[in-house]
Amino acid sequence: MSDKIKIFIVDDHDIFRKGLSVMIESFDFAEVVAEASNGIEFIEKIDSVDFDIVFMDIKMPKLNGIVTTEKAVKIKPLIKIAAMTMFGEEQYLRSMLDAGAIGFLLKNIKQAELELAIKMINEEKSYFSQEMLSFFTKSVSTNSGTSLIDDLSKREIELLQLIANGLSNKEISEKLFVSIRTVEWHKTNLLQKTNSKNIINLIINAIKSNLICLC
Repeated sequence: MSDKIKIFIVDDHDIFRKGLSVMIESFDFAEVVAEASNGIEFIEKIDSVDFDIVFMDIKMPKLNGIVTTEKAVKIKPLIKIAAMTMFGEEQYLRSMLDAGAIGFLLKNIKQAELELAIKMINEEKSYFSQEMLSFFTKSVSTNSGTSLIDDLSKREIELLQLIANGLSNKEISEKLFVSIRTVEWHKTNLLQKTNSKNIINLIINAIKSNLICLC
């Protein structure tokens, strides 16, 4: 049995699916195990395919990515779905976040970023392209967490800024001179303290509260 990270691609554009598949297959740690051209086709296959991560297009015929994600989460509550989007589709991001997506990637993603995204999402960590963060802060309200984060320590705010800058747990641990386990503990504590669903909500709230910035 392969120990590679198994990817399911759901997108109605054949050329994009094939291009993304080729990029994924270039990694020695991941493989594409299935494809679907719309949400209905994906839901029909969801129980018969063994996969770790789903790359989900948002705008699709028959059943769009938002509704498909909602249905998939009901079937498999721990499913890891990353939304694939293009510039100009930011109005759909809030709906995908509420539906249960934990990753948000632009369709013009570069190979190095895709590699990092797959590894982080497979570890059940939220991931979003840095370009998407400004869209979130403009189009996503803060009702998924606290509207004001006023009880965070200086170290917690520093850690949030590093996360927003795209640093990995390892890079943060090296920069703050703490263990990776400590970084993970801080993240968990921050989510609980702010009542945020995930890291994306947490960062959005921190930016809206002027605690961190897009640097």
